[in-house]
Amino acid sequence: MFVRLGNTPRDYSWGSRTAIADLLGTVASGGPEAELWLGAHPGSPARILDPHITGGAANVREWITADPEAALGETTQLPFLLKVLAADGPLSLQAHPTLQRAIEGFALENAAGIPLDAPNRNYKDPLHKPEVIYALSERFEALCGFRPVAEIRSIMGVLQAWDAASVTPAPRLFEPVTEKFAPDGTENVLRALVEWLLSGGEEVAALVNHVVELVAARTAHEILAEADAAPFAASFETVRDLASSYPGDPGIVTSLLLNRVSLKAGEALYLPAGNIHAYLKGLGIEVMAASDNVLRGGLTPKYIDVPELLSVLTFESLPVPYLWPRYPARCVEEFRVDVPDFVLLRIKTELNERASYRAAGAAIALCVSGSLELHGETSSSTINRGDALFITPDEGAITLTGEGIVFVAAPGSPA
Repeated sequence: MFVRLGNTPRDYSWGSRTAIADLLGTVASGGPEAELWLGAHPGSPARILDPHITGGAANVREWITADPEAALGETTQLPFLLKVLAADGPLSLQAHPTLQRAIEGFALENAAGIPLDAPNRNYKDPLHKPEVIYALSERFEALCGFRPVAEIRSIMGVLQAWDAASVTPAPRLFEPVTEKFAPDGTENVLRALVEWLLSGGEEVAALVNHVVELVAARTAHEILAEADAAPFAASFETVRDLASSYPGDPGIVTSLLLNRVSLKAGEALYLPAGNIHAYLKGLGIEVMAASDNVLRGGLTPKYIDVPELLSVLTFESLPVPYLWPRYPARCVEEFRVDVPDFVLLRIKTELNERASYRAAGAAIALCVSGSLELHGETSSSTINRGDALFITPDEGAITLTGEGIVFVAAPGSPA
């Protein structure tokens, strides 16, 4: 069965006012449109546009609850959430727990009697939240994972040189940072730096403000002209941008500890448990495990549980987690990860071409360009730009014809 879906974009303040509407050919609301959710998550379950074919269920969550066998086959939960994400400003610095830690944290907070909607609640469900972001815009800007400690030392060296050359140098502000490089081991250095920045206080506030002043005193052209500073020009520009959005936030300096990534259209990142990250600007397709567990680390007015965040972070210098596609069939790109919750497919067909795939369960398809015919083993449907379809498992192998681009999220399997 093919079930047509719709939803209203979430109006988070960092969202773009035009990007989602321009992509899908819809009418913009006039306010920020940050995320379009397509799934069964209780925060914003996708609407069913033809309720009569789902027994009157108004949304995917209601339908799964009422008739899980028809919607999902042999399982009882949709394990993934598909989103269109449109950032016109930075999201919070955040990380997600492992599955085991989510189970433990959810149980502990339940036992403590913390309401699910309490602002100091960390775990809204007993699930992990690994995620993939696929860039649709020409550039998609992000921070993800800790950069090498040697690079952090170099960045701090640049800032100290700028400080020494300034009218009002304040070298003592850097002492708490440089002292953190003394412990042996990358993990110790990174943990010490993050824990100190998250502790707040006068020393941290003074350092944040001074770093912002040092960066603001130089133009982008001047930074690029300096041999030592040029490799980190994008990171310094991020400091400038974050200071405008979140003045005084320790996350401004934390951003200098992280890999600064500029995805080109068609590139993707995989953010597993423990990877600290923040999306800064751009339009993308996001697929994740269907969880709402977020441990925040800055760039937000929301609750930050420092001990819990430190317990879930991976304090390692890792390469940028690019996720490269596989090509299992003609016209099909497959982005598969090391968890069974989801796989993301990008299917692009030209006239007179035919593509096919078989999902390992219920799937959700979103068309971002053109028009295609979908033929399953029990029925057929058309999907045009802006349309979304829930595809039940009994459709089996799906064949697509026409000219367009469709993203499909489905259950996956370990890579």
